Amino acid sequence: MGQSSVATPAPAPLTSTVAPDVDLSGYDDEQVKLMEEMCIIVDNEDKRIGANTKKACHLMTNIMDHNLLHRAFSVFLFSADGKKLLLQQRASEKITFPDAWTNTCCSHPLNTADELVEENNLGVRTAAQRKLYHELGIKAEDVPLDQFHFLTRIHYLAPSNEVWGEHEIDYILFIRPEHKEFIDFEPVANEVRDVKWVTQEELRVLLNQGVTPESGIIVTPWFKLICEHFLFGWWDRMLSKDSVKEVALDDEVKKIYRL
Repeated sequence: MGQSSVATPAPAPLTSTVAPDVDLSGYDDEQVKLMEEMCIIVDNEDKRIGANTKKACHLMTNIMDHNLLHRAFSVFLFSADGKKLLLQQRASEKITFPDAWTNTCCSHPLNTADELVEENNLGVRTAAQRKLYHELGIKAEDVPLDQFHFLTRIHYLAPSNEVWGEHEIDYILFIRPEHKEFIDFEPVANEVRDVKWVTQEELRVLLNQGVTPESGIIVTPWFKLICEHFLFGWWDRMLSKDSVKEVALDDEVKKIYRL
């Protein structure tokens, strides 16, 4: 997984921004360990300028005081007929946005040689394949790298609480495996609390519940933004053309949308 025929860059050095001491003792041990992963630090144009820990990247003090910005991805995995989208509810153990509903998989490419490859977005696609297995138990052979289709990038900032938040340039990836009606998955308990396949109408109901406090439904901010600005148009385009390959428009692929 993640093998490339193109030259891979060396991992970037650690940036000078250091995460302040934050007590993680009350969190899940595995989630704390993941906070030491090295994310890719970028500037506002998505140019790689360094690396720092997942912990540093998600502290609101670094985001607000140092404009710390990292590269991320959001995967949207569809059924074979394209009519249903797989959603996950983030586990209660997650440090950021616990228990929130979101798209199939959202995470970060790491500061490693195979996930730094920018040609054809190979590094991001490699990271997406890795995390689909890590979070949902989806095997690599069910989500081949060449079946991930890049649509665009969004730049957004969103607090999770007073300590943690997100500031990302987020690569949007569609994948619609057609060899099975529904891809097999086995969610990892401290990553994913629940999953569901939804139609467009069912997703609209969920999104409406997410803005109704008494519903108890939480939706991640990046998923809301993608749904509000892009998702339903892309989804309709995919169905009308009966192909995930023709969803992306040339101008969308080239842009970074500031949301």
